[in-house]
Amino acid sequence: MEMIAAHADWSVAPGKRWAAVARRGAQGWQLEAPRPVGDPAGFAAALLAEGVPVALGLDLPLGVPRAYAAQRPEAGFLEFLRGRAGDARFFAVNETLAGIGLEAPFYPMRGVKGMTRASHAAALGLPGAEALHRWCDRATASRPAGAPPFWTLGANQSGKAAITAWRDWLAPALAAGAPLSLWPFEGALHALLRPGRIALAEVYPAEALRQLGLRLAGSKRERAARLALAEALRAVLAGLRIAPSAPALAMIRDGFGADAAGEDRLDCTLGLAALVAVLDGVQPDAVPADDMVRRWEGWVLGQVEWPRGVPPLSR
Repeated sequence: MEMIAAHADWSVAPGKRWAAVARRGAQGWQLEAPRPVGDPAGFAAALLAEGVPVALGLDLPLGVPRAYAAQRPEAGFLEFLRGRAGDARFFAVNETLAGIGLEAPFYPMRGVKGMTRASHAAALGLPGAEALHRWCDRATASRPAGAPPFWTLGANQSGKAAITAWRDWLAPALAAGAPLSLWPFEGALHALLRPGRIALAEVYPAEALRQLGLRLAGSKRERAARLALAEALRAVLAGLRIAPSAPALAMIRDGFGADAAGEDRLDCTLGLAALVAVLDGVQPDAVPADDMVRRWEGWVLGQVEWPRGVPPLSR
C-alpha cells in the first residue's frame, strides 16, 4: 500500500522544528532530506494532499498522567484536548506554586525557591513526584525516565513542546474537526491509516535509538558523534528498505550539518525510521492493556520495555 511516513522533531522555537518524510512504493521507502516543519497545519495539509494514508510521529507528549486524569471530568485525552482550544489560562506557565491547579498545570516559569517536582505534584493534588509521569515516561531497564508532560524547566522537560503543539495546533485542529487520528486513543496504528486522514503517534528519538539498535558515541549535539553514527544509520535504513534520496544521503554523510539544527535533523530521521519499523511490522504496535493508558496517558510507539515501578500484573 502506498503511504507517507513522517516524523516531526518538535521544539518551542519554530526554527528547530524539523521533519523527515518518506514515501512507500513497490520497492520500499524513499526518504527525503529533513526540512523545516513551518506552519504545522500547512505541513499536515501538504501531506494529506497526496491522497494516500499518512502516519506522522511527533516528538512531544500525547497524553497526561493518570493521577491528574482521575480528577478530570472528560472521558479521555481526546475530549480533554479538544476542550482546551482557546483556553489561554490552561497553557499559561505558572510562576509560583500558588497558581497551580487542575486548569493550570504547567510549572515552573523559571527557577525559584521551593521549585521541586514534589511541590509541583502536591500543588496538583498528586501523591508524589513520580505521579507527574505517565507510565511511558518512567525509567525502564535500559533508559532513564523521560520528562513529565507538565514540567517546563531545564534540559529534561517536555512541557513547553506540549504547550506549543497542543495550544497552537492540535487542540484547535481537533476542535474544528481536522482529519487527525491519535494513536493509541483511537485504536491500533494500522487501523487508523486511511486516505484523507493523518494518524498521529508519539515517537521519541532517544527511544528510537534503542529500538533501532543504534548507539551514539557522545552527544547528539556534537557533529563528530553524528558523523560516527552515519554508517550504522545507513545500514539500519537499508535493513528497513528506506532508500535516502541523494540530498538525504549527503546530509547523513555530513553528520546532518555543522549548525545547531544538526541534532534536530538527526532526531527526525531516527523518529522516521522507528515509525517505519512499526508500520512494516519489524517493531510491534504494542500498547499495554490498561484502560488509563489507552484513554488518557498514551504510549510511545514501538516501546516494549516495561516501566520500572509498575507491577507486571498490571500489564
